[in-house]
Amino acid sequence: MTMSGTSTPTPGVTGAPSVRKEGAPPRAGGGRRREFTTRRGLVIAAFMAPAAVFVALFTYYPMIAGSQMAFRNWNLTDLTDTSWVGMRNFREVFTDPAWGTVLGNTALWVVGSIVPQLVIGFALALWLRRRFRLRGLYQALIFFPWAISGFLIGILFRWMFNSEFGVVNDLLQKAGLVDEPVAWLADPDTAMIAVLVANVWYGVTFFAIMILAALQSIPDELYEAAALDGAGKARTLFRITIPYIRVTLVLTVLLRVIWIFNFPDLIFGMTGGGPNDETHIVTTWMIKITQQGDYGKASALGLLVVAVLLVFATFFLTATRERGGGRRGARKGGKRGVRA
Repeated sequence: MTMSGTSTPTPGVTGAPSVRKEGAPPRAGGGRRREFTTRRGLVIAAFMAPAAVFVALFTYYPMIAGSQMAFRNWNLTDLTDTSWVGMRNFREVFTDPAWGTVLGNTALWVVGSIVPQLVIGFALALWLRRRFRLRGLYQALIFFPWAISGFLIGILFRWMFNSEFGVVNDLLQKAGLVDEPVAWLADPDTAMIAVLVANVWYGVTFFAIMILAALQSIPDELYEAAALDGAGKARTLFRITIPYIRVTLVLTVLLRVIWIFNFPDLIFGMTGGGPNDETHIVTTWMIKITQQGDYGKASALGLLVVAVLLVFATFFLTATRERGGGRRGARKGGKRGVRA
């Protein structure tokens, strides 16, 4: 009697022969790679060419052209003289009387926005992770502001903080917290507070979305083990939840810092940088200089922004580099227990 098909021995992992029938599909990962030929390379290049040309034309060329403008006398009032001026534009930026105020406002704008957004967004994400009635509706209401333009949010809050008919003054007066309307956007001492409140409200949604997605990936077994060990909510938060989503937190903070640093929309919608340039940050000041026609100085300021963000990103990622991974550490902590 003859068997249908022939068998050929193939070496196994341990050296013992294994049998595979001829004509059967190869094992996963065991197939031979296709040989790379010139024709395949040309096909891949043809598919990548449109995207590469688009990125080069609309991203890298403007970057290079704008960078060289920072070292030239590029002013719309006199385009006949675009000579090379070296570092003069950078010196004008550093010696401008508004530079100190703009730099301080930028630091306040970033730090004063990130910290409340992270704390409130984390709390909302923890709350939305629980199961309760109408949870989907609450998620939609919380995530809705992120779909609105930042400039429109600025206009909305400009009306809300209006000293004559704004709802903020009306609520404060009815609550007895103020005796008369406050000129929020006309007073240099309160204008920055108003734009920070608006930005915190606008950016909480981003943190809530990102953190909630990360929280939903945490296995319930870790929390069950923590409960069996008698761990409280605070210890569970700092020994399981935060270590497990540490990577998401790091990347979210990094993205949000870069975003806020380059977010002039809301300030332009609320104050336009006023009063008396007291709410200008680096990017809004750069736009103002551009509107004045001094493209050389604005380009120099733009290069400074890029340099600062590159240094920050490098330092931040280096300081928060994962050693062993947040999720792996959380799993080990869950296995060992959280009482230690």
